[in-house]
Amino acid sequence: MTLTTHVPVNPADHRDLRVLGTPSEALGDQVMSCFTVPLEFRRVQNEFPILFQRDPESGRFHALVLMGFEQGDNLYFEEGRWTARYRPMALAIQPFLIGRAADPDAPAQIHIDLDHPRVGDPEGMRVFEDDGKPTRYLEKVSDMLDQLNVGVRASRGFFDALERHQLLEPFALDITLDDGTENRLVGYHLINEDRLQELEDGAVAELHREGHLMPMFMALASLANMPSLVDRRNRR
Repeated sequence: MTLTTHVPVNPADHRDLRVLGTPSEALGDQVMSCFTVPLEFRRVQNEFPILFQRDPESGRFHALVLMGFEQGDNLYFEEGRWTARYRPMALAIQPFLIGRAADPDAPAQIHIDLDHPRVGDPEGMRVFEDDGKPTRYLEKVSDMLDQLNVGVRASRGFFDALERHQLLEPFALDITLDDGTENRLVGYHLINEDRLQELEDGAVAELHREGHLMPMFMALASLANMPSLVDRRNRR
């Protein structure tokens, strides 16, 4: 097991700390999928397919941005260059994460994984200014962490609504590439569009009132990116 060192970020200990925040295959972005929340769906749907997966331990669903068809293969890198117009927050915040203080009523803290390969490179961006104030980079990371934190809390109602109306269905995709090789994508769910259209007016109004209808449409619209993802794999 790999142990990591997560510590609260503070100017006393990390004033001179630098972090490489740009997209990099070698520094943690080479993944086939990453976590997302409904709050982010509008931003990711124009670039990536959004799928859903059930956690085998908790039994709860979460959303994923699909970026490849094999573990460790992110097709949005071409010749080492990030080619999407948007980078999901779950990637962009690395190596930072939300930490909790010992007091459960205390506000969330910004923690950093000091063992992450992005940490300590002299070419990286500073986390604090000379006077100890957060840099614009850290402020941007803090904002994304806050959005993810809020998004996780809000997503509970979203997934409860999907299950209550039985709107999630298992999804499998068989892909035959131009070179004849086959890939099979399994273990995911997507929104059943037909069932969504068949909902009674009262149920649709309820979903709209609770703010769940728009992210559902965003997730459905994102599936239009699946053919272009296959094209990326064929070019690879």
